[in-house]
Order: sequence, then structure tokens, then C-alpha cells
Amino acid sequence: MFKTIFFTSILLSSLPVAGLAQSSLATAPASALIGRAAPAVILVGSESHAMQMQAGEFAPVKLGDLELSAAFVKAMTPGQPVGGGFVTINNTGKAADRLVSATTTADADHVELHEMAMEGEIMRMRQLVDGIPLPAGQATELKPGGLHMMFMGVKTPFAAGEKIKVTLTFEKAGTVELEMPVVDLKAATQHKM
Repeated sequence: MFKTIFFTSILLSSLPVAGLAQSSLATAPASALIGRAAPAVILVGSESHAMQMQAGEFAPVKLGDLELSAAFVKAMTPGQPVGGGFVTINNTGKAADRLVSATTTADADHVELHEMAMEGEIMRMRQLVDGIPLPAGQATELKPGGLHMMFMGVKTPFAAGEKIKVTLTFEKAGTVELEMPVVDLKAATQHKM
């Protein structure tokens, strides 16, 4: 089972995304990605656990009614042109908000907000041009296999141990700059096993 999870992790982390900016949609048969639906749940759980183990390096940040925690960027392989960023945003207020954009000072062209989800046997990734809604009184988790930030056109792959500066802009709460640790999820998962 670990081999299936590891193989799925490699596939998901290296999905071709060229042209996503134009089409805003990439699809692939689930069997080509994970072989069957069940490992995807295990993969997300394993990466989420690894994320929680290492995202402890990130000190939670408060911006108005929003509490940001467990922020990290996934370490990249040499030559990989895209990278993923993740954070949990807890909206403790009585009004909904929205994450409308993300920017970075890292060596990347730009950052997009994305959603990845299974629709039947198809894994779909699409850009969320209207941002990510943050319902009042709820936590929204940007995590591998779901909502996430996608660093596009990365020139120098992010290496474990680095910190990436990311500025998040919210519709109501305003703007906040985060220093997000780069985490090697594969190493964390292998260490756990």
C-alpha cells in the first residue's frame, strides 16, 4: 500500500499543468493517476499528517477575524515548473470573507488559487479566478489533493528547509505576508512509516 501512496504522490506532484492558465482545467483518468479511488483518500491523509508534523515551524497568524495556521510549501524536484502551497484559514467572524489572491517574492512567474477534486473517475484541477470562499465560523483547509495555491513558472525549485514569502489578499480582512516553510512531504511520510 505504501508503494501505491508514494507512486500516487509522485504523479500528483508532477501533473502537467502547462496551459492551465488558458484552459483553467486539466483532466486525467483516475486510473492513470491513482489506479483506484481509495488510495487518494489515504494519500491525502498521509500528506496531511506529514504536513501537520512539519508545519509546526509556522507560527499562527491572526488578521482580523481570520486565523492562519499550518502554512507550508511543498518541496519540489529539480526541473519541476510548478509548486503547491497550503494553509488552514479559520474564519472566526460572523461574516464570510474570501481569499482573492496570492503573490510571492520567490522566483516564480505568479501564484494561482486552485481546486483539485475527483468527479467520478476523473481528477480535475481548475483555477479559481473568483478566489476561495471563507464561510463565517468555519475553517477552510488548503491541502494536497484539494484547495491549494499553485506557484506557476518556478525558476528555482523550492528546497526543504527554505522559507517562501507569500502575500495573501482577502476581500474583507486585507493583506498579510507569510513566511511559509518548505516541507519535504515524501521524507516526512517515510520517516513516519
